[in-house]
Amino acid sequence: MGCCCNGEKTMEDNFPGGDVDLSLLDPVLNKYKGVPGSLITILQRAQEIYGYLPREVIRHIAREVGVKPAKVFGVATFYTQFRLSPIGKYLIMLCQGTACHVNGSERIESALCEELKIKEGETTEDGVFTLQNVACLGCCSLAPVMMINGETYGKLTPDKARSIIREIYERENEN
Repeated sequence: MGCCCNGEKTMEDNFPGGDVDLSLLDPVLNKYKGVPGSLITILQRAQEIYGYLPREVIRHIAREVGVKPAKVFGVATFYTQFRLSPIGKYLIMLCQGTACHVNGSERIESALCEELKIKEGETTEDGVFTLQNVACLGCCSLAPVMMINGETYGKLTPDKARSIIREIYERENEN
């Protein structure tokens, strides 16, 4: 992966690749190919298939839809719903909305980062957890709140957040 002549990163530097089976995307491309305004839907389906959007998938979609890879990459990076790198088995979405913020979501984030030894947006080395801040989970009465793979945890304290993570790790180690 290289740099452009002026030292700036290229698209390939921004997210990982890896061997992916592009044929898994064929039914989606066959359904939406030639349908105006379908790029976001194609990207959503691709992410459902692969768990994120590998660069080979971005290039393949661009080829099949007939647009430049930069356009597909631009859409994928503009919308926060898209991921350009794999996430952990457990996705922690930590609410940073107003109610959560005023009730201490920053302390919860610090506790999670310390416990997991990662920063927001990163995945633990073992691939178990990814921490992602989100604007609002719509659970303001439970503030501060986080959601892990669809399960909501509210009225959090730093200790409670750490305890939840440790419980999940314990369950993982039992398996």
